[in-house]
Amino acid sequence: MRKVYVFIALVLTFAVVLASEITEVKIGAGWEMTGPIAGFGQMSWDGVKLAMKLRPTVRIGGKDVPVKVVLLDNKGDKAEAANVVKRLIDVEKVVAILGPCTSSCALAAGAIAEQKQVPMVTNTATNPLVTQNRRFIFRACFIDPMQGELLAKFAWEQLGSKNVAIMVDVAQDYVVGLANYFKRKFAQLGGKFFEEYYNTGDQDFTAQLTDALSKKPDTIFLPGYYSEIALICKQARELGFKGNFLAGDGADAPELIQIGGKFVEGLYYTTYFHQDADLSPATKPFVEAYVKEYNRRPDAFGALAFDAYNLVLDAIERAQSLDPVAIRDALAATKDFQGVGGSITYPEGSGDPVKPAVINTVKNGQFMLMTVVRP
Repeated sequence: MRKVYVFIALVLTFAVVLASEITEVKIGAGWEMTGPIAGFGQMSWDGVKLAMKLRPTVRIGGKDVPVKVVLLDNKGDKAEAANVVKRLIDVEKVVAILGPCTSSCALAAGAIAEQKQVPMVTNTATNPLVTQNRRFIFRACFIDPMQGELLAKFAWEQLGSKNVAIMVDVAQDYVVGLANYFKRKFAQLGGKFFEEYYNTGDQDFTAQLTDALSKKPDTIFLPGYYSEIALICKQARELGFKGNFLAGDGADAPELIQIGGKFVEGLYYTTYFHQDADLSPATKPFVEAYVKEYNRRPDAFGALAFDAYNLVLDAIERAQSLDPVAIRDALAATKDFQGVGGSITYPEGSGDPVKPAVINTVKNGQFMLMTVVRP
């Protein structure tokens, strides 16, 4: 026991010495600030700006040290996402990284962070490969196997879907993965499905939809991103489709309604957060602070970016160190962290928290909460 006391005393002494020498803690952020899914990055950055305002310092060795977040734009591009992380680590000398939003960018960025042994916390990248066999990569969101299964059960049990058309963006790892998890569960339930394919940035989907509608689907599943989802819904309705639209978290951006208008009314989708959901004791104070700051209701990407920022600061304070390896170890030991999107505990050897999921629908031009599904 005496050895333990001595060790703790040494750690505290070191922390005090460290704190006396540092004037700033630098954290990196690499998000999709421009490009076809810039809405995701901009919502995430708004969440972190609020987090910085509410918690501008981190306490090390009894001293409140100012936190600086260095933001770089990955443009929604895989290669640029990797370059951003490399620059944040090599040039900016950050001790941890927030982002990216999307799985494709997080896979590329995570490879660099893992190699350089700097912890990275993505707020919303859901593909399981993002954290697989990586010790330094964590996330604040659930993963696609759970999301795909939940969507399949919702389609089968709540919508009565029997024959589903799946629109797959073959350029996005997230989309291909989520479609696969949906298919596996929907087939187990007894449902039938078929796929149509497109690429990120496509504008005209009439050829795929004409073929799809000839097969009489009762539901169109859209595991892609908001801009393509909105266009597909519009063109499907114009071609006479009267069934259900179902999507994953890639639908969760105000631009979905701005682009899709009346054509996305009634769309159902899974996501991580809704301001009316009782997800944790931290949810309501966050919603109030967000509305006061931005004069609008918070979104899921900003909420989970808010959580990612606070997760990192919480880990730094528990580590009492700015060594990225020590911060990584503290992140891995996170237990019952009360995020605004729900409690976060990392199972041993995993950067994937077990989290509740939210199902929303579009009604009267608003995202409305349907239910919260807890694991």
